[in-house]
This record gives sequence, C-alpha cells and structure tokens, in this order.
Amino acid sequence: MASVLHPRECKVTRKKQKSYGFSLRIEKDTEGHLIRNVEKNSPAEKAGLKDGDRVLRVNGLFVDKEEHAQVVEIVKNSGKSVVLLVLDEASYKKAEKEGVNLEDLGQKVSKGQQQKKQKQATPPMANGAISPAPQPRLCYLVKEEKGYGFSLKTIEGKKGLFLVDLSSQGAAAKAGVQNNDRLIEINGKNVENDTHEEVVEKVKNSGNHVMFLLSNEETDHYYTSQKMTLNKERANLELLPLKPRLIELQKGENGYGFYLRMEQNTGDHVIKDIDSKSPAAKAGLKDNDILVAVNGERVDALDHDSVVGKIKQSETKPTLLVVDKETDAMYKLAQISPYSYYNRGKDPAPAKTEEKVELHSEQKVNHKPRICKMVKGPNGFGFSLNMAKNKPGLFINEVQSHGPADTAGVENNDFLVEVNGVNVMNESYDKVVARIQSSGDKLTVLVCSKDAYKYFQDQNIPITASMADPIHDTSEPSAYAETIPAESERTSPEPRERVLPLSPMSCVPEEFYNNVCESVYGKLQVQVT
Repeated sequence: MASVLHPRECKVTRKKQKSYGFSLRIEKDTEGHLIRNVEKNSPAEKAGLKDGDRVLRVNGLFVDKEEHAQVVEIVKNSGKSVVLLVLDEASYKKAEKEGVNLEDLGQKVSKGQQQKKQKQATPPMANGAISPAPQPRLCYLVKEEKGYGFSLKTIEGKKGLFLVDLSSQGAAAKAGVQNNDRLIEINGKNVENDTHEEVVEKVKNSGNHVMFLLSNEETDHYYTSQKMTLNKERANLELLPLKPRLIELQKGENGYGFYLRMEQNTGDHVIKDIDSKSPAAKAGLKDNDILVAVNGERVDALDHDSVVGKIKQSETKPTLLVVDKETDAMYKLAQISPYSYYNRGKDPAPAKTEEKVELHSEQKVNHKPRICKMVKGPNGFGFSLNMAKNKPGLFINEVQSHGPADTAGVENNDFLVEVNGVNVMNESYDKVVARIQSSGDKLTVLVCSKDAYKYFQDQNIPITASMADPIHDTSEPSAYAETIPAESERTSPEPRERVLPLSPMSCVPEEFYNNVCESVYGKLQVQVT
C-alpha cells in the first residue's frame, strides 16, 4: 500500500538585504534539491523548513527534476519572499522507492492549501507573525531564443488570463513569474477584460521586452476582501532588474562638475558633460543620466529653473535620484516613475485605507499640464464645465468630437487650471464661466488630467504654464504668452527672471534653446541676452 505523503508549503520572507537563512544543495548519491544549514531563528526556521527537506516546487513551479543551478536562480529571483513546497527526507525517499508522481502530488497539495487560504479573512502570516500585505508584482521579461517561456489559459469562473506551463529556464521564470499568476496589465495597460487573442497580440507587438503586472491567488483574495483595487501603484517592484541610483554629491572648490539640460522633446532633465575627477564623477553620475528626484522630491514634472533651484537650495550636499536610459525605458514601459522604487523602499507596504481609482487609459510618466488654444465655432467652444460637490476645482466634460476644444487637445475629465493666463483653481463656478464668456472668440486654457492633478496636489506643487510643453501653433504669435499675469497673480513659488515665449520651438534657433535650458555646476555659464 502506498504511503500517505504530506508535503509542506513554506513561505519564507526575509528582511531587506538579509538572507533567508538556509542553503540549497545537491549531494553525491542523493536525489533531490536538499535544504541544509537552516539557521536558528532565521526566516527559514520560522517558516518551518528543516534540514534534509527536499524542494518540490518554487513559487508553484515544479523543480524536482530541474538543473540545480536553475533552481537556485529561481529562488534568488524571488525577491523578498519565496514559497517552497517541500517533503521531509524520509517521505521523499519512500516516494522515490514507490514511484510516486511527485509533480501530481505537489499540484494536489498546492490547490488544497490555496483553498484553505481563501477562507482566511485575516492578514497573511509568514514566519509565525503577521506579514506585510501581499502585493501584485511587476515582472520585466526579456525575450529569449525560444520565446518568453510560458502559456496562457483561461479558468472557468475566474476573471482574466493565467500564466501556466512555465519553462524553468525560460524568460518568464527568470523574471519572477509564478505558475498560475493572473495577468492584470501589459506594458501599463489593463488587460483583465481582453480576449485570449487580444492579449497574445499585445505580447507579440511588444517586441523583445514586455512588462507584466501579475497577481497570485493569495493577493487576489486579500485585495478582494479589503475592497482594494489591484494596480501598478500598489505593485512590488523588487523583481525589476534595473534600479534607480541614489547619488550623494559633495560640492568641490569648482562646483559639482556637470551640466544639467532639459531635453526639448521629452522634458527629461539630463546630466551632461561630467568632468573627470569631479565630485559628480566620483559620486557615480554618468553622462546622459536622467534626473528623477532631488533630496527625495520628484522633479520630472518641474520646469528647468525649478529643478536648478532645488539643487541650489541643497547648498553643498544634494542627493540626486537618477536612472540611465535603459532603466528609464523599462520604467516607461510599465508607465510608472522610477521614483516609485525609491519611495516604496522607504515604506514598502501598500496603502490599505484609501481606494485608488485605476486608470486603464494611457498614462504618461511625466505629469504635465497642457496649454490649449481654441477659436469659438458655430456651437461655442465645444465643452461643458462642471464641479464635484464638496470638492475644490472645476473639470471639463462633454468635449464635442472634432469641436474647437477637442481639436485644441482638451479631454474629458481634465481639470481647469488657468483661463487666459489667470489661475482659476480657487474661483467660483460662476466667476470662471463669466471669465470664459468674456474672452470673445478666442480662448486659451491650461488644463491637466485627473491623475496629474492628484499628483500635483499630493506633492504640494503649484501647477503653472511653465511646466507645459510649448504649443505648436504657427498661425500667429501665442496669445498665451501675451497674456501672462503680473507677478502678484502668479502661483509659482518665486518670480522668474526670464519668461520664455510659448511659440513653436521650430521658430527658435537650436543654439538659443540649448543655452537657455542648460544650467552649469562648476563650469562657465553661457549667458544669452
């Protein structure tokens, strides 16, 4: 009669920059991947691992017959937590002797334990204590010769598509994907309601790199029980292979030794022309690094002068968060800011009390307001103005397709910031309507998306026209530039010495643009008059 076997599922959670507290080995004349050297009071011991245990599955992936080096790699790529399905030494030897199909055994046990977890309404447990809430995971897959190494399937009665049949040496497993993960987003776009064919097409169109937002059954259950939305804003980023860098600078006798330039097309603040042996070079800054934050504050949505001001406020010891171009491209693929990694590193637990609205529409990493110029048509400007009850601010809706507002770039649910250069965020509805009506046949508004509005409010950043891209209107000089309010009316925290025209950059010589948008640290600054 076959023995009754009892595999154990152990979730091992380590602290940041600490080990799990065990060794994974193979030994001569001994079958299986062995747990050895379990340290006392370590995460491994608290999770229930014992010396001699054999590892059957790692994060749901059957590994008993896989190459040992590959199994070690999967464990290493698991981030802060790894789920191991193990069998004690005596039971493993009996199973081998009796020819038990361990892969089938592992599936049955895993499903049974997952069903048990579904009944739990309390926070998840790890190592005998309450652990941080489970999070969805961002996984960055780099296509290999044999593809991404997974299949997609639907499960009756469950929403979305699931990743299955992972190749233990494939791109998906290396990126931290787990068997039966549910697919939530592809490259920052929600796909929970997409068909199998639509998802396959999106993966194909992504080329050699793709970013998945994934959830497992435990995470799904927890977020459902807490009535929370699964989205990338709550994701665990530890599996992402490329990280932003925190650079601590010490000002030298000749300054820091680098240029800062704001790129015309992207709005990125880019490090340029680093002097060798300068403080910047010694601290690890590199040419073409993109500046994300200064002293813990995001700067990607700020104009050039504001960023320069923040660095100058640091006196002699600014701290810069930067990414290289490859890292920046990876985060843009996920449609999140690299600042998220730094910010969540300080407080990795996801928010539990406030419900966030998930945006399935296209989002940009750089939250920029938009300047929209329009000329009244036969039916007016082609939009309605509304306000939410007991909430500040006015927002736009009912934008008529192909109407003046639509053509100018105004979108439904945009927040209205300025009308003809005057900030109206604190004005009453009637006063703003009167201001628009009195503008005649031409109207210029400064608007921003709901997501951008929330970001600026949370960061306590004033929304100004200087943050917006130039308007591309070559028919006449920009009305917006001509109606800039007096200094007393500005919402900017400090007066500007120079107001740049918002006319098309194609009308401005490139040399002029580069000079006025470049600041120098420890170098000769070119003045343009």
